Formats: sequence, structure tokens, C-alpha cells
Amino acid sequence: MTTTTTPSALAWSTDNCQVARALDVFGDRSSLVVIREVFNGVRRFDDMQRHSGVNRQVLSNRLAHLVDEGILRKVPYQPEGSRVRHEYRLTQKGLDLYPVLTALAEWGARYVADPEGPAVEMAHRDCGAEVHAVLVCDEGHRLDDVRDVVPRPGPGGRRL
Repeated sequence: MTTTTTPSALAWSTDNCQVARALDVFGDRSSLVVIREVFNGVRRFDDMQRHSGVNRQVLSNRLAHLVDEGILRKVPYQPEGSRVRHEYRLTQKGLDLYPVLTALAEWGARYVADPEGPAVEMAHRDCGAEVHAVLVCDEGHRLDDVRDVVPRPGPGGRRL
């Protein structure tokens, strides 16, 4: 005999869900590719377009959106004999995405990388050891089993 319980999440609204709102900011592939490029030090439009393969118009739109969202900022530069151009740098809001990209890269390395391994590894600049995304509670406990994490209503939770 199987019993089913109604998930408690069904009692709460998703209208102000932070995951959905975050995906509105950078939920498409091109935006994440742009963020990856800037994290990897590719900051200029032409370099980014050539390296990422993102269509010029799409790239222009994504860069403008990420600047509007405060994830990137434009910094002017002027190659000799040319007009002023801009390169794109991460703001603090953008830098705060590093753990997200590290977790995504780690998941990709585990499940979708080529048989010879991932194209990129995250490494600690000082010692060279590989870096991993981990879950840690506010009390300092490292949570190695994701089943030890449970969602609960937060201060912005709204009952249906």
C-alpha cells in the first residue's frame, strides 16, 4: 500500500519565487555564455563574439541586458586610431554568480563532458587544487547529501 502526502509547497505562492526571477535575469543559454566569457577574461565584444559563437545581435542584446541588470558594467577603451569602444567587467552582483557557475560547471563535468573529461576545471589560484561548490548551513555544517536540505517558507513567503 502506497500513501501519498500533499507537498507543503502547494500551500505557498510562487509569484515572488527568487529562482524564477533569477532565471528572468540570465535564464537563457546566451546570457550564461556571456557571463562565462567575462569570468574567463574575455571582455571585448569582438573577442567574445568570435570565441563564443553567439550571433552579434543576440550578443549585443544580452550584453545590454546584463548591464541593465547590474551584472556587468561597461568600461571604455580606445584602440589607437579607432573610435572609443567598451569592454565588459563584472560588478559585485556579477562576481556573486561565481559559485553558481562553479556548481553548473561541476554538474556538467559529471554528466555531460566528453569521455576524456571537462574542457575547464575550476582551480584555487594560490595552491592549484580543484575547487568545488558545496552546501554549508549558517552553523557551519557541510551538507554532503542534498537530501539533508529542505525548502521552507522564507520571510517573503505568501500563503495561498
